Amino acid sequence: MLLTEFDANRQAIINPEDLNEPLEGFPKIAVSCFSRSTFQRMLEMFPHELIYETSMANVAIPIYKLVIDEQELALFNAPVGASACVAILEDIFALGTDKLVLFGTCGVLDEDIKETSIIIPSHALRDEGTSFHYVEASNEIAVNVGVLACFRSYLNERQISHKEGKVWTTDGIYRETSAKLKARKEAGAICVDMECSAVAALAKFRGVDICHFFYAADHLSEGNWDARNLMNHMDLDEKDKVALLALEFACDWSKP
Repeated sequence: MLLTEFDANRQAIINPEDLNEPLEGFPKIAVSCFSRSTFQRMLEMFPHELIYETSMANVAIPIYKLVIDEQELALFNAPVGASACVAILEDIFALGTDKLVLFGTCGVLDEDIKETSIIIPSHALRDEGTSFHYVEASNEIAVNVGVLACFRSYLNERQISHKEGKVWTTDGIYRETSAKLKARKEAGAICVDMECSAVAALAKFRGVDICHFFYAADHLSEGNWDARNLMNHMDLDEKDKVALLALEFACDWSKP
């Protein structure tokens, strides 16, 4: 299997710093989400300014600076999918960010987990390809290393209910079969996403701090799919609360 041929050489042919020089004054902590609606609403919440624009072949990724309680944050809309997401995160860290708060939806494998419930992944099942270029092959990877206890305490202190567990990260949104779903649940997964294991691998390889969490959206069972509030335009007020949580935690996390 090609994916088992991990190369630990930190110097690649093309590196993030080859395309992105550190930007003077770039915020040391960044916040990002995947939903375009949530991203736009976050921009509307606070004064902001465009400070940089990175890109992929077919999309520009503007990066904004927000100032909240005298704390500067970078804010950008992360692309969906492990490979695209990690490539943009590489750019963000090369520009000068040290910490990232990343949040988005996940599908839940337990229908008792209600819509927009907060889920903190502790481990991820690596059913995608990107992570294997950053860490040695294995079925699982630890998530939120070095920040899990801090984020948990932050939520508990504010009496924000949440659930911790294992996430199944997949590249194949249309290949989530009943057999795979059953196997992933037996392995302990409570939800499914498309980026988490790769983001965790990036954090480990680059030695950066990433707080990654979800809010529950659709429900998958072995015989059914319920979209629930997956669509961008649904439950916007509740999703705004999640966005504010991410921003507020980022400000708190940045304090000495």
